Amino acid sequence: MNAALAVAEYHPQSINRLFLREERLKSFTGVCKQLAERKRPYKICEDDELERLCKSVHHQGVVAMIEEPIIEPLSLEDLALWTEEGKTGVVLHSIGNDHNLGAIARAAAFFDVSFIVLNEKDSSFESGEVRLTTSAYRVAEGGLEHVMVRSVSSTTAFLKDASKQMITIGTDIRARMRISDLKDIVKNSKVKTVKKGARPGIALTLGNEETGLPEAVKNQCSHILRIPGTGSIESLNVSQAAALFLHAIYEL
Repeated sequence: MNAALAVAEYHPQSINRLFLREERLKSFTGVCKQLAERKRPYKICEDDELERLCKSVHHQGVVAMIEEPIIEPLSLEDLALWTEEGKTGVVLHSIGNDHNLGAIARAAAFFDVSFIVLNEKDSSFESGEVRLTTSAYRVAEGGLEHVMVRSVSSTTAFLKDASKQMITIGTDIRARMRISDLKDIVKNSKVKTVKKGARPGIALTLGNEETGLPEAVKNQCSHILRIPGTGSIESLNVSQAAALFLHAIYEL
C-alpha cells in the first residue's frame, strides 16, 4: 500500500495500470483520474484477482503496474552535485538480496539519504541482474521514490574518485574505529566543501553479510568503522547495520 501510494504521489506517470479493492479507491482517486485521461485502465478487484496479478498475498488491496525502472549509470554531474551539497549516500557491494535492498532504501529515505549506488556487475542479485524488483519496492514501503539509484561498473574505482571529494566510510566487524567515532571523523575531515561550514558529503559502503567488503574496496575508503556489540552474535543484518549508521550520520 505505502509503495503504491508513494509511486502515485511522486511518479504517477510511471503507472500504466491500476487494480484495487473498492475501499482503496479513495486513496487513489487522483491517479485513477490521470489514468483515465491517458486512456490507461484501472479496475476494482477482489483479493483473488489481485493475488493472481501480483503473484503474492502481500498486496494490501492494491496492485500498480509500472514501467520497468531503469538504473542509470552514475555520472560525474551526479557525484559533483552530491559533494557540493554535502549529501549522504549508500554504496552497496554484493548485496543482491531484494529484501535487504528494500529495507536499506526504506532506512535511507527515513534518514534523508540522497543516493544509493549499486555495482552493475554484481552477480549476487536474486534476479540475476542489477534491477529494482517488486519485492524491493514492497519492502521499501515507498522509500525508493525518495532516493536516486545509480550504477557503477566498479565499486573500487568509484570510491577512489569519491574519496577525493567526500568522506567514504567502509564497514568491517573487526575495524579498530567505532561508529561513535563518526563525529570526530567529520570534524577533522580535510575534505573541502563548497559551502562554508557545511558538512562534507558522506558515502557509507556496505558489503555482503557473509564475506564483508573486499580488501580492494576497503582500501579505497577514507575510514573503516564497526558497530560494537556483545559478541554473542557475530554481526547484524546488513539492513540493520545500515539503519544504525545512517541514523548516526543523520545526527551529525
